[in-house]
Amino acid sequence: MTRHILRIELTASAKERLSTLSKARGMTQVAVLSRLVEWFASSPESIQGGILGHYPEGLKAEIIRLILEEMGKESKTKKKSQS
Repeated sequence: MTRHILRIELTASAKERLSTLSKARGMTQVAVLSRLVEWFASSPESIQGGILGHYPEGLKAEIIRLILEEMGKESKTKKKSQS
């Protein structure tokens, strides 16, 4: 597996939270960030958009509800196909 090294800039608060999370999970900060990037990149665009704040404030609650409904449908479909 090829590894790449990137530099990131974090706020003091984000760095503190990353440090706390890493220690609590017994992982390095690099491992936590790598897994988060993998998860984020493989998430549906609707989830990515919500995380990145691309939805208007007035529509966020409705969009979140719709996304969760869609995720529930996908989960049920996967369970049926595995049976």
